[in-house]
Amino acid sequence: MPADPHRDLPICPLCDRPLVRGASVNEHHLVPRRYKGTETVLLHRICHGKIHAVLSERELRDWYHTIERLRGHPEIEAFRRWIHGKPPEFMARHRGGRRR
Repeated sequence: MPADPHRDLPICPLCDRPLVRGASVNEHHLVPRRYKGTETVLLHRICHGKIHAVLSERELRDWYHTIERLRGHPEIEAFRRWIHGKPPEFMARHRGGRRR
């Protein structure tokens, strides 16, 4: 039986899908570096992009600086439902620019 290529890999804390090492993984600062944040988490690139497409750095600093709070945001929750069935390596662009 062939080995599962995703077994024993960490899970993305935002979408609960397996992370696959390489271009599909990004490091996210829970408090933006601009505001001296140092704590990071590994996320899918698409999940990281969604966070920054929806929330400003100030919003991340002031309220959405934990995974639980990020997951509670209505747009992020809708994204999580949409991305749930996609393969771990799935990437797509997000509409809209980064908010400040």
